Amino acid sequence: MISKFIDRKYYPIIISLMIALVVCLGIITVNSITGKSSYYYFLPYNIFLAFVSPIFAIFLKSRLENQSWLKAPNIVLTFLLLLFLPNSFYMITDLIHVQAVIGIDVLYNIIFTNLAIFIGLIAGFISLYIFHYELLRRIYYKYAHLIIGVLIVLISFAIYLGRYLRWNSWDIIINPTGLLFDASDTLIHPSTHPVFFPIIIALSLTIGSMYIVIWQFIKYFKQKS
Repeated sequence: MISKFIDRKYYPIIISLMIALVVCLGIITVNSITGKSSYYYFLPYNIFLAFVSPIFAIFLKSRLENQSWLKAPNIVLTFLLLLFLPNSFYMITDLIHVQAVIGIDVLYNIIFTNLAIFIGLIAGFISLYIFHYELLRRIYYKYAHLIIGVLIVLISFAIYLGRYLRWNSWDIIINPTGLLFDASDTLIHPSTHPVFFPIIIALSLTIGSMYIVIWQFIKYFKQKS
């Protein structure tokens, strides 16, 4: 069943990612059992949200092999992929929680929180790469790159809304009016949000530069093979 959507040559990557996930969840569980902290139980939830987008991306990729992107199910899959994509990169901000825990070694927290962030970012870059790859198969490469650049800025904006204004992906369905109001107010009155531009620029440059490295890395090994 799985091989219907995922090429077997990708199994080692998936298995290694699952191993990292098990290690991360294991550390969180041990922390709770030993009484060190149950504070980090938000991380499994964030990781779950991070993996929603690549699941939709893989389904979309399998359908686009022999179908038009303009078919209704594929449009819905694309919407869901993009809707949940910021959750993967949102985890880059989870280090902010490290300083909030008292009584546990901060370095210890940084280590396993970074592992969780790494897993989330990998999930996000998988989605972004699949979407980028499918664009390149259909439109001029400069336009595809431009769309990805704009998407990264939008992802950064979504992260800002999530971290500072506490909105999440579900709110597009649950409370679209409130989300739209806060988002438009932020754009129309940026002076009332002093950290808006610095955060958006920092996130866009960080995510963008990381993705360029990954893109060039994959491109290099494709050319070698």
